[in-house]
Amino acid sequence: MTKSRAILWGLILLLVVRLLAMIWVPLTDPTEARYAEIARKMVETGNWITPQFDYGVPFWAKPPLHTWLSASGIAAFGATPFAARLGILLSAIATLVILWRWACTVTDRRTAAAATLVAASSGLFFVAAAFVQTDMVLTLGVTACMAGFYGGLQGNRRWGWLFFLGLAIGLLAKGPVATVLSLMPITVWMIWRGGWKDLGRLPWIGGVALVAVLVLPWYMAAEIETPGFLHYFIIGEHIQRFLQPGWSGDLYGAGRAHPKGTIWLFWIAATLPWSPLLPVLIWRLRKQGMPDGGGLHLYLLLFALAPLALFTPAANVLLAYVLPGLPAAALLGVILWVRTGSTGAGWLKLGVAEVLVASIGIVVVSMLGLDRSALPSEARLIGTFPDSGRLAILDSRSFSAEFYTQGKIARMKTPAALAEWLSPGDGVLVLKRDYDAFVAQFGEAVKPIAENRKYLLFIPIPAPQGSN
Repeated sequence: MTKSRAILWGLILLLVVRLLAMIWVPLTDPTEARYAEIARKMVETGNWITPQFDYGVPFWAKPPLHTWLSASGIAAFGATPFAARLGILLSAIATLVILWRWACTVTDRRTAAAATLVAASSGLFFVAAAFVQTDMVLTLGVTACMAGFYGGLQGNRRWGWLFFLGLAIGLLAKGPVATVLSLMPITVWMIWRGGWKDLGRLPWIGGVALVAVLVLPWYMAAEIETPGFLHYFIIGEHIQRFLQPGWSGDLYGAGRAHPKGTIWLFWIAATLPWSPLLPVLIWRLRKQGMPDGGGLHLYLLLFALAPLALFTPAANVLLAYVLPGLPAAALLGVILWVRTGSTGAGWLKLGVAEVLVASIGIVVVSMLGLDRSALPSEARLIGTFPDSGRLAILDSRSFSAEFYTQGKIARMKTPAALAEWLSPGDGVLVLKRDYDAFVAQFGEAVKPIAENRKYLLFIPIPAPQGSN
């Protein structure tokens, strides 16, 4: 593989570009801006038990660990995109550190470093590394759990403790699905491996107590504060969401129905630019076989495939569901690539270069303000409005507009309500599809001053002096 110093510089470059993107790329709707706004509301209201979808409306869809991380950044540095993303970035770095330390125990340091670079430069991992949502924190928990179990089974109790800490992180990041993503491949691997007595090497009593102490207090407090949470979260979000196409019980949006098995196509997209290497790898290994006396290769394969196996029959899936398996896929891919006898330097440099070029392009476009029509965000549009005026949005909701106005944007259900509210100096965001109806009602009393891909920003025109 490539020299360790070159790999280190590749990781540093990825980090620098990601940090710049955290500053310059605005929060995007609906997912990232929604979670960032929930975190901002957590800081504003001081309610750290129940995340709020709207003021006084609990957000039951996810546990709060990722919200706590984003809210901590906002509390420390203010309500900015960088602050909201900082905790997620730290989760990504922690995931890579665990991957590297674990890989160093099962292979050489150079292979471990290359695997870390491949994971960090995979398209989905790079984007999710500082994207305000649950999945990177979930990936941290699953990676800690899987690495901890494998190391703990070898007799290292510190790794054994990491297994239980990973379970706790996963349960607070996304709930029971984290446990399934970890225990499903572990169970299959143990059935294949045997040696069940080796499970005694894990600190079960202390570990279970650790999980209980870290996890149960919040779940109990959340149910006490907002009764009904546990039923909705466990039954609705973990069973009905995935088994019912277009699940209508979602309190916070609409289900995303895809043909069953779409998760495999998502995996190809998520692992770019490395996924095209898979056929090459299979071709090179066709005659060599895959001797795996210690079971490491199978363990990594099961780890990588767990999200795909779990969500293959699911009716509602997202690209981000692939993420927890990417660290294992990176490590397994690099280990097998080394076995072919190739240095892999050219492939590694080309892949990292592709990610850097694409990412730098996005950052530059955002710095120059050229993303108004490309990114689903109202950040630039909000920035064109004077700070002294009030702002409203008509018959719609934009989480980025809420975040960038610190929750002060008024939501108007009808034009009649807007007409009573609107005064000189105010502004209103109107969906472009509603332009004709809006102008037909307000006529020459308003004028547009800015627009983006989705909205027009109107302000009232002051009446001429002397008119009634």
